[in-house]
Amino acid sequence: MKKTSKENKNTILVGGQAVMEGVMMRTPKAYATAVRNPEGEIITERKVFTSLTKKKKICAWPVIRGFVSMIESMKIGMETINFSADIAFPEDAKKEKSIWSRIGGMLTTLFAFALGIGLFVVAPMWITEKLFGLRDSAGWFNISAGAFRIIFFLLYLVIISLMKDIRRLFAYHGAEHKTIYAFESGEELTVENIKKYSRFHPRCGTSFLFISMINIIIIYAVLDAIVISVFQTSLTVQTRLLYHLPFIPVVIGIGYEVLKFSSRNLDKWYIAWLAKPGLWLQRITTREPDEGMIECAVTALQSGFGDEWEKYKHGGFIAEAIE
Repeated sequence: MKKTSKENKNTILVGGQAVMEGVMMRTPKAYATAVRNPEGEIITERKVFTSLTKKKKICAWPVIRGFVSMIESMKIGMETINFSADIAFPEDAKKEKSIWSRIGGMLTTLFAFALGIGLFVVAPMWITEKLFGLRDSAGWFNISAGAFRIIFFLLYLVIISLMKDIRRLFAYHGAEHKTIYAFESGEELTVENIKKYSRFHPRCGTSFLFISMINIIIIYAVLDAIVISVFQTSLTVQTRLLYHLPFIPVVIGIGYEVLKFSSRNLDKWYIAWLAKPGLWLQRITTREPDEGMIECAVTALQSGFGDEWEKYKHGGFIAEAIE
């Protein structure tokens, strides 16, 4: 794979996300979504965007910038997924315009959020307390809860990967990664050039989630130890939730900094070794894309750069993906 030197190169920010029958690409000044409609045409939408991390100094501080970026990415992600659904499944989109369908959608989102908290936060803690009785051991409690959290996460990924629509989504995810890799390497973005690149990217959101789950174990173990030491009290799941949940932004922010640091130091063997679990997870969350999927990814990237595409398309820049 062709390499680019960091010497005398500009650094630009490129990220992406798979959507329904397409790809969203985020560039320094905008984000663009390319979706294939039922007729086989690629429909694009581009929106100018400037992150709060560039508008307000406090939002650019370490840790804070990670949480801000996550909120922005979630907002953009939901928006682009809705756009892709309207293009990829126009008949379904027409049916969902009524007020009742919108209310139903909101309730479904709230239920999914509550289910996520219950499955990945409450359940691992409850099982650890009831099954192992590790209530008063800050370290072992969080190691056990963290292990269950990772197991549940893996099972969740494996189960949804069996669904036909999710498999296609994961293939578009692979197209996004391959295209970014080719772009980073200064390749001409043809389908044939992009095909040879890996679908496993060290700055993927999957890697971020895994890093965050490891951070949760460490941060919550320290918090629990402090609370037990200061208040000389036994902790229950309910008590832990009172201060664990408010610390989620800190966990996200630290996870962002770890991912950012590791992506810049992959040439060091120990950093590369630590990055491997995130890459292994991508064997589930990405699949080899077909040529049409790669075309969508390239179209999204070109649209994201807009009039500046000619300036960047021949490479010579180190891209740093933020997903």
